[in-house]
Amino acid sequence: MPQATNDQMLNLLCDTIVSMVRRDGPDLSARQLAVFLTCYLRDGAHTVRGLALELKVSKPAITRALDRLGELDLARRKVDPLDRRSVLVQRTLKGSTFLREMRSVMAEASGTRSTRTERASASVERLSSRRAG
Repeated sequence: MPQATNDQMLNLLCDTIVSMVRRDGPDLSARQLAVFLTCYLRDGAHTVRGLALELKVSKPAITRALDRLGELDLARRKVDPLDRRSVLVQRTLKGSTFLREMRSVMAEASGTRSTRTERASASVERLSSRRAG
């Protein structure tokens, strides 16, 4: 992937996170956000064990992240009725709303960044044409 694209993605991530932090909504750590997004963006049933394997972190780390997500009502845990030793992670209405807000903030940040990039490109072109002329 070209360096400009990587930098653009990092800037978009930064703008999105800054916008989310400035809002009145939940403030999630990187690990909590990784667990949340994995549960909401990837299909299938999610378990503590499966999330730990997928994210390559310990089960206690997943449990701590889920504790916080549960406090915020962004996810909830339920004992798997087919295997009572396993805990399923469920999505919530509040979590779906939070994901929708994140998408909106990211789209807004993307539009703002595109506008700034276009303006900067136009300024560089004007300067280049002045020097050439």
